[in-house]
Amino acid sequence: MSGMSDVRLALRSQELEAGQEPVLTAQAPGRWSLFWRRRHTRKALLDLSREQLRDIGLTAEQARREGLKPFWRD
Repeated sequence: MSGMSDVRLALRSQELEAGQEPVLTAQAPGRWSLFWRRRHTRKALLDLSREQLRDIGLTAEQARREGLKPFWRD
């Protein structure tokens, strides 16, 4: 483990012991970052061609279902 990982683990254990919410970092994006990323990637999924979908192993129907999901759903 790198020194940075050890520090993160130590801080996280202190947060858990103190009953604090975890601090948001680049490693742990906030809820809004997650929502925006979902919205962006789902929209991009709807724009892929059949060949591109085949490259990533999805059918057009699977891509459509995932792309039309609301951003707040997993």
